[in-house]
Amino acid sequence: MILEILSIGLIVSACLALFLDEAVYSVAALAGTFLFTALIYAVDGAIFVAIFQFAVGVGTLTILFLSGELLSEKTVKKTSPNKALALIGVGVVLSLPALFLAISGSTSAGVNITFGNGLWNLNGMDVILQGLVILTVALGIVIVLYEKKSGAK
Repeated sequence: MILEILSIGLIVSACLALFLDEAVYSVAALAGTFLFTALIYAVDGAIFVAIFQFAVGVGTLTILFLSGELLSEKTVKKTSPNKALALIGVGVVLSLPALFLAISGSTSAGVNITFGNGLWNLNGMDVILQGLVILTVALGIVIVLYEKKSGAK
């Protein structure tokens, strides 16, 4: 039941991160997405993967929060509570399959490997790609800020 609750939180926070209008609120919802992902890994026994997911998430959130504050336009219009509730409702509806459909933990391939061990041993490419995304976003922000600074002179 814990995995189902965490998956609902993951899907709801992902919906909020995608569809909220204000950049700061979207980044806060993305923080929830990273946190729920790390918790799901930790509950499944992949502690080291959870720690890496959390660390990469913190780095990503720092860059996105700063870029959201520096580069986004300040709007007077606030997100309505009705829209936020509608997004939460959509996230709950999308997570219903996680509540009612169970996936067996056994594999038909006959490989004797646990979930945590498999993630730890096969997670290298994932960590490299997440680091590449963070680097790309950081370089993009540096370029935009440099052009903004040189254009102002």
